[in-house]
Amino acid sequence: MADGNGGESDLAPVIPLFGGKLVPASSLPVRRAHAEGGSETHIDDERDKNDDREHDEARSAAEEALVRKLRARSLSLSEARQILRGNELNSAQIDDVIDDFCRRGYLDDAALAEQLVASGIERKGQGRIALSRSLAQRGLRRDVIDAALGELPDDDAERALEFARTKARSLSRLDFETALRRLVGQLARRGYGGSVAMTAARTALTEASLGTRSSGVRFVDSE
Repeated sequence: MADGNGGESDLAPVIPLFGGKLVPASSLPVRRAHAEGGSETHIDDERDKNDDREHDEARSAAEEALVRKLRARSLSLSEARQILRGNELNSAQIDDVIDDFCRRGYLDDAALAEQLVASGIERKGQGRIALSRSLAQRGLRRDVIDAALGELPDDDAERALEFARTKARSLSRLDFETALRRLVGQLARRGYGGSVAMTAARTALTEASLGTRSSGVRFVDSE
């Protein structure tokens, strides 16, 4: 078709299906390609570059957030994943960051489990039940927990008695049965089983009453 200048137009007219006037092709919005066919490819390339830049920025921000948390305390893999999920990363990106931090030694569930077990025993006097519960609350897997607890000697009874002895004096104002009940409760909350807790409590209170482990503590008689 000839254009207004006598030349050939490169656009065909739009033909209405049900009658009506022809719409000039020149009036329609058309995205033209350059002769070499590179404009659309260039736009797609720019879009891909922008997407890659946004992904890189999101990952950098997520890694910085994770490093800040790790400076405050050690994290389990589960806890690290929760932090990364809050920074707009997809599953694949999260896995990449987790793998990277594990390779660097920043994340190590086995080492964390050992630290928590040592802390629970030395600072809190916890037994196996409480230790297992506290490790599970940190998101550690069952096999990691079992491995960490498997390294402990079977000395719950000894550790329960040691803890009970530290508490016996503070219960001296109570009658024996009341003191026993309270001490057993304290031991149970620290993860010592019923028989272990009862034996440790009785032994510690008896020692305190007889003065074998302390100086002259006496429990009052029950009314």
